[in-house]
Amino acid sequence: MYEDIERCVRAVQSKDARFDGWFFTAVVTTGIYCRPSCPVVPPKVENMRFYGSAAAAQTAGFRACKRCRPDVTPGSPLWNERADVVARAMRLIADGVVDREGVSGLAARLGYSVRQVERQVHAELGAGPLALARAQRAETARLLVETTEMPMGDIAHAAGFSSIRTFNDTVRQVFALTPSELRSRASGAPSSPGALSLRLPFRAPLCPDNLFGHLAATAVPGVEEWRDGAYRRTLRLPHGHGIVSLAPTPDHIACRLGLTDLRDLSAAISRCRRLLDLDADPVAVDAQLSSDPALAPLVAKNPGRRVPRTTDPEEFAVRAVLGQQVSTAAARTHAARLVTAHGTPVDDREGGLGFLFPTPADLVGLDPSSLAMPQSRRRTLLGLVAALAAGDLDLSPGGDWARARAELSALPGFGPWTVETIAMRALGDPDAFVPADLGVKLAAAALDLPTSPSALTRHAAAWQPWRAYAVQYLWATGDHPINYLPA
Repeated sequence: MYEDIERCVRAVQSKDARFDGWFFTAVVTTGIYCRPSCPVVPPKVENMRFYGSAAAAQTAGFRACKRCRPDVTPGSPLWNERADVVARAMRLIADGVVDREGVSGLAARLGYSVRQVERQVHAELGAGPLALARAQRAETARLLVETTEMPMGDIAHAAGFSSIRTFNDTVRQVFALTPSELRSRASGAPSSPGALSLRLPFRAPLCPDNLFGHLAATAVPGVEEWRDGAYRRTLRLPHGHGIVSLAPTPDHIACRLGLTDLRDLSAAISRCRRLLDLDADPVAVDAQLSSDPALAPLVAKNPGRRVPRTTDPEEFAVRAVLGQQVSTAAARTHAARLVTAHGTPVDDREGGLGFLFPTPADLVGLDPSSLAMPQSRRRTLLGLVAALAAGDLDLSPGGDWARARAELSALPGFGPWTVETIAMRALGDPDAFVPADLGVKLAAAALDLPTSPSALTRHAAAWQPWRAYAVQYLWATGDHPINYLPA
């Protein structure tokens, strides 16, 4: 996108917010970089420079605009739409892998050498993995400076900086303000340490009905709940655990995070954004799907549907197996029993959450007779748990989608519905498709679309690469709690 100069110029001149996060505009005469929708008077074309990431603009010597705050834009949708190595790297960087494991750890997860990863990422974004991670640390630091009363030294450590001096230098370079000046400019009362109130941006439009309806209707007691107009759940994070509350508003998602270790802030935010599919490009998705006369009225009625995903791919895979050929209520019951028996207890002072969902390692010794389900599904669950615990199946944000599908398909009891459901919601593949799903088949019949899986798949070729979003619009034709925002 940022290499298409003419298109970028038009977006900046029209202050088009749809392109926020797609690219960044730097102005050579002022030394600042902005989001395309920055409200200031657009600079002269000859003074504009375009970059594919905030990190690239910072590396080139530009500082963030204090007015439009380009570091808080939605992320580029490319990283959640694509399956290539750069997209996989970006998803892992957003999850904090470089901060925890270094570039060598990132490369190992991707199966490439450090040099190959650095070269490919830099070629596309104009900045390497270290610069991208540094930009993310700066954003995390700004959030902590502005929303807590933590001492600056504690913030430097929580944001991942090696020293207070590096923290101070980075903040000054990126924001042209000292940390103390950033704090003095912050509006509103700061949160207490470990309890953060944030705004998660998204590209409009966003239809919250199926997104929050699905999460609430399938919520596992003890791990998830709908309370006071918000979806709440526990989070298992790299350095500890957390509890998040997410509530839809017209122009952002209100996010309240309670963390046992503030070093997990950026990972928690990244996982919440993936859960709610907040970096999607709804204009592109809806335009493609509206080209089909059968889907066009559904899109026009409620544009901006997102794909409800997950904060923990391994958790979702287990729950997908528990939900095979049973009702939503039965799947919740199975999962709740598993959580009560094998989950990790946590304290929730604000609601009714009490457990982290068990990890595959927690379930390796599971007694099959304790599962109130058919013998064949017990074998399926135990086979999945064993593969995940042994590291033979990678469902992480940086995993290879094609390989994960093949590995899932090789496990006993995994048919196309389970594999594609996991691809849609755990892997985040925007083109995952479940033509044999009952809700999809009923919707297809009501819309005079083909109902056999093979015929519907042929018809749905025109919906690519957004078939996962088409599924959301098809499901929305049914009268099921997943389609309604809870009262």
